[in-house]
Amino acid sequence: MNGAIIDAIGADIVAGELQPGDRLTLDGLQEKFGVSRTVVRDCMRILESMNLVYSKRRIGIVVQDPDTWNVFDSRIIRWRLSGPGRDSQFRTLTELRVAVEPMAAAGAARHAGEEERSTLVELAARLRLLGEAGRLEDFLAADIAFHTLLLRSSGNEMFASLDEVVAEVLTGRTHQGLMPDHPREVALQGHERVARAVAEGNGDQAMQEMAALLEEVRTAVA
Repeated sequence: MNGAIIDAIGADIVAGELQPGDRLTLDGLQEKFGVSRTVVRDCMRILESMNLVYSKRRIGIVVQDPDTWNVFDSRIIRWRLSGPGRDSQFRTLTELRVAVEPMAAAGAARHAGEEERSTLVELAARLRLLGEAGRLEDFLAADIAFHTLLLRSSGNEMFASLDEVVAEVLTGRTHQGLMPDHPREVALQGHERVARAVAEGNGDQAMQEMAALLEEVRTAVA
């Protein structure tokens, strides 16, 4: 129940149905959702942690300006990708990936362990099999695993912390119907080339291949 309430209010804020400065009350939310005051308070605390709202004595719960939002929160990303600002969110997230993932690939080529290197190669091969078969949900799971492992193997904890952000944009692209029924050959080859460069410890090549892969993504999303 808490999750549904958080999703409903959060999505309304992100979509602009609730504007900055709009006020909510515990009584009003309790009546709207038919839940206890304790449940409403718990939900508001979570939305406050995302900087979507703030509470002020004698005023109530106030919707915050977008400039204050925690834009790296995976739930905010999900709501934005499902709302009217979808195109802008895909653009900014793809630009973030272009800035980060080539460097992460180079770092993985230097820091990844043998098991991580072999797993990347295996995941790239699995992506080809699933992509050619048109199994998009399974392809998505393998794609998330590939990019998550790459970020976590980069030797940079800042890059690693973006794993949920990248997972959300990959999920959004598939669930918003922006993936072809069969992923393009250039994308399948791109994952294979990144994995091979990381496995061989070639940081410069890994960086170049990831940049090329993300250029394909940027073009496809645009």
